Amino acid sequence: MKKLPSVKAISAIIAIFLITILSANLIDGNEKSSQSEKSVASVLVASNGYIHETLFEDKANRELLAIQENEKKKEALLKEQEKRVYDGLTLEELGKKLDKHLKSTLKGYGRVFAKYAVKYNVDPYLSLAIVLHETGCNSGKCSGLTSACNNVGGMKGNIQCGTTGYAKFKSLESGIEAFYKNLSQNYYQKGLTTPEKIGRKYAESSTWASKIRYYMQIIKKS
Repeated sequence: MKKLPSVKAISAIIAIFLITILSANLIDGNEKSSQSEKSVASVLVASNGYIHETLFEDKANRELLAIQENEKKKEALLKEQEKRVYDGLTLEELGKKLDKHLKSTLKGYGRVFAKYAVKYNVDPYLSLAIVLHETGCNSGKCSGLTSACNNVGGMKGNIQCGTTGYAKFKSLESGIEAFYKNLSQNYYQKGLTTPEKIGRKYAESSTWASKIRYYMQIIKKS
């Protein structure tokens, strides 16, 4: 794309040219006064037209660049949407699959669960199985901890949900992300990546892991 001279540069050139003409006029006397004035007028008309043309071309170039940039963003977004993120599924497909098992308060949040599972590199089937078990949302009605305090994993916290000792989050999505961040930092990054290994630290029940496995199989087959 041709780079055009800036308006400031054009104005400077014109100013120098005019000063040169006026200086010559003062030196030569009044005989060339009329001719110099006509020359100056001609230059002003021509330069004015050139400046307007330059401004128009600059605007057109900026608009073209903006269009090209938007097209690149659309292509990048399309590639991201088509990328396989887990189990041969795209993020959208994974979100829809997870959403089949979400009811009540969590209905429609399948893509949010999928997004944070991918972001924090946590098994989406295992993590959702924990959520279904801890919240009771699979039965059609989520626990009060989830519906009232946006806590999807039975997590403890400083900002408490009433006097329960469990954490309260400002939104359901922030609660979901906190759940995945907790799984990533305190379990996955320490090598605890199966229901059996997670259960030893996460729950007191000896049957916890087998229940999580049960939910995982249902989610995977759906």
